[in-house]
Amino acid sequence: MNIATHLERSAFFFPDRPAVGEGHSIVDYRRLNRWANRVATSLIGLEIQPGDHVGFCAPNSADWIACYYGALKAGAVPVALSSQLTKDELSVLLGHCRPKLIFTSADKLDTLEEFRTSGGPATIICTGGDLDMPKLAELGSASFKALDRDRNDVAAILYTGGTTGTPKGVMLSHENITTSIHNVVFNERSTRQDRALCFLPFNHVFGQMHIMNATILSGGCLELLPAFDMDQTLGLLAAGRVTKLFAVPTIYTRFLSLDDLEQRLGRVRYCFSAAASMAAETVRQWQTRTGLAIYEGYGMTEAAPVVTYNHYYRHVIGSVGTAAPGVEVQIRNPAGEPLEQGQEGEICVRSGAAISCGVT
Repeated sequence: MNIATHLERSAFFFPDRPAVGEGHSIVDYRRLNRWANRVATSLIGLEIQPGDHVGFCAPNSADWIACYYGALKAGAVPVALSSQLTKDELSVLLGHCRPKLIFTSADKLDTLEEFRTSGGPATIICTGGDLDMPKLAELGSASFKALDRDRNDVAAILYTGGTTGTPKGVMLSHENITTSIHNVVFNERSTRQDRALCFLPFNHVFGQMHIMNATILSGGCLELLPAFDMDQTLGLLAAGRVTKLFAVPTIYTRFLSLDDLEQRLGRVRYCFSAAASMAAETVRQWQTRTGLAIYEGYGMTEAAPVVTYNHYYRHVIGSVGTAAPGVEVQIRNPAGEPLEQGQEGEICVRSGAAISCGVT
């Protein structure tokens, strides 16, 4: 099992369908898969072995996606780091995950160079680094099949918990991610016709798993923005380039201040909110003005991230829904005993898929 096969499958069935939209540039599935193949074979040429950590510390881009799937194809483990990390924060996390190679942006080059002498990444991929992305891809072959990995092998590492202390690295298995993103595709009725807006960072589980990986699995198109920008977002909506709107509650509130909101949404058919609970009144206003529900769920980085989903056909305002397929949820007391409905306790989650665990 290898989650990179989801890209290979979409490239096989929908080679000419758009995979990534970035401004005026469109990358189809055939090109994205070949691009990832070139990265994979180049990484193998740089002696990246299955299980090795490959760091990612850069804003969202088509390059990021190609390098991510290339690393996965080579059997490596992408480690996603925020591009907003300070020098000291980045130093701590690099010392923790110790990537052999890192894909980054030019503004991080000086900082990363300092880490080379203290066990930092041996190879830096960015403009001005050891190799830039065009050169890395140029060195590889366009023909390659993803290496097979055990379903319990670590596929990706994301850091979480930074608001309560030092971030912890969460190791997500190939089975864990595959199960979760299949649940996203099923619950959102995703198809190859969908175009998903993504301005949320790929170092976060919502951006990387819920939006990026699930969209690639379904053969849809990712419409990328480096960060949320109202004017750019409205431009994409007006051009009919968005069918699935992913955002956080504050952004939905900003949209509600616009006149002619229903017309401005263009072809949007599905709306999802994450990262914080949504006020029920906001959802009601949105539904009244647009005819669309705002779906929510419950999840966490350790679950990659899906635990519950608000039902597609029986949407309930103010609810995070019911357990996703294959997931069991119980409320238990401090002694670990299940509680009756309506009682407060600790949320306990279990799935048949391999669970994730913190990096040791």
